[in-house]
Amino acid sequence: MEPGVLLIVVTVIVAGIGIVLGTLTPAIVEGRAVIKAFDTMARQPEIVDEVRQTLIISMALLETTAIYALLIMLALVFANPLLERFFPGG
Repeated sequence: MEPGVLLIVVTVIVAGIGIVLGTLTPAIVEGRAVIKAFDTMARQPEIVDEVRQTLIISMALLETTAIYALLIMLALVFANPLLERFFPGG
């Protein structure tokens, strides 16, 4: 197998693993945050509005982590900087 093809195959595999981990971790953390928020809302109904606002902001920030992971992995797959660095002109 040519080194360029091997580099592409390894990059695709690493990008696949990276996107799985990059989306799985924020999803688990988001689930835990929702569970804690609902538990707090059930125990103290008078602060539901504050908890809801904080939950929405934190969910948005957590979701950006998955979006950044997707962006980096897509850049690795479609605009692979390693190919040009190690195999110039090819």
